[in-house]
Amino acid sequence: MTTMPKPDESGVVTKTTPRSVSETVARLTSLLHSKGMKVFVVIDQSAEARQVGLNLRDTVMVVFGDPTAGTPVMDAVPLAALDLPLKVLLWDDAGQTKISYVAPSVIAARYGLSPDLGQNLAGIDALTDLLVGSS
Repeated sequence: MTTMPKPDESGVVTKTTPRSVSETVARLTSLLHSKGMKVFVVIDQSAEARQVGLNLRDTVMVVFGDPTAGTPVMDAVPLAALDLPLKVLLWDDAGQTKISYVAPSVIAARYGLSPDLGQNLAGIDALTDLLVGSS
């Protein structure tokens, strides 16, 4: 049994992987598709910065979800749409790729979600565990 990751003081969970940011993005999008989840958008924030003449470490945001899980949450608490669909930030920290996201428990607490609705968000922990795993 895996232990639940602990969010930092801002409610963000960060994990590391030995893969590059681009390899990790490719792995994540493949994993999401294999799980039947929808990838809404992949935003290469460092590429966007380069287009305006600025430098930014490799930084990519992947916005994804499962409408069958997120819709009931947003139906019950419309403001939850501010945090949904879920987002994962993949970024380079001095050569180490990190994966960060807002802890589902933090989102659930922010909107006073029932335990059942909160469970709709909890899969991000296991998903990112798979992402950083060795296989």
